Amino acid sequence: MEENKSKVTLHGMWASSYSKRVEIALKLKGILYEYVEEDLSNKTESLVRLNPVHKKVPLLVHDGKPVAESQVILEYIDETWNNSPRLLPEDSYERAQVRFWVSYINQQVIEVMGKVLFQEGEAQEKAIEEARERFKVLEEGLKKHFPNKTIRENDDVGLLDIIIISTFGSHKVYHDVFGVGVIDQVNTPTLYNWIESLKELAVMKEAEVPSDRLVPFLQMYRQMHLQQAANA
Repeated sequence: MEENKSKVTLHGMWASSYSKRVEIALKLKGILYEYVEEDLSNKTESLVRLNPVHKKVPLLVHDGKPVAESQVILEYIDETWNNSPRLLPEDSYERAQVRFWVSYINQQVIEVMGKVLFQEGEAQEKAIEEARERFKVLEEGLKKHFPNKTIRENDDVGLLDIIIISTFGSHKVYHDVFGVGVIDQVNTPTLYNWIESLKELAVMKEAEVPSDRLVPFLQMYRQMHLQQAANA
């Protein structure tokens, strides 16, 4: 375990996949940290003061210095605590591929997932088809650029793995709640097996959100968005 260089605090929210990314990275690196659970409808004074631009989670505070945005935080962690596992490959081309597919998930896949979750009827059906196309692109990309990927221990985990498990690790719960599934063994076998391998690691089980807590939260969150759209 890496010794702490100084005090580390993570401001997060239990259901936020972006907070979960940072939590997983800290655990993988063996970094001791204090966790502050934020109520996003009543944020702490510290969060607002230390992250005045976005006022959002996650926020990492290292030795009193705040670092915001999950992607920035993850690279900061890897550069500050350079023990294993390294989150980015040393090879520059491999590093570029990881960054590209992380960006694709962040910009393309998460965006269309939001459309699926927060729409209904014909608009949702259209979003589901769009999601299937984007997941097909992701599936082919993972198969082509990471053909020999194996995940047996913490040292096999990097930045892309963290993004995949935090974003898609609860895909079965989403399927149960919304009746919509785009990740399965038939259409996205590479992605499906990648997720299942990651879920076997003890650190991922420790960070996993219990489904009985996530289901009512997602149902409430979806209903809130649908009502806001109806009243707009």
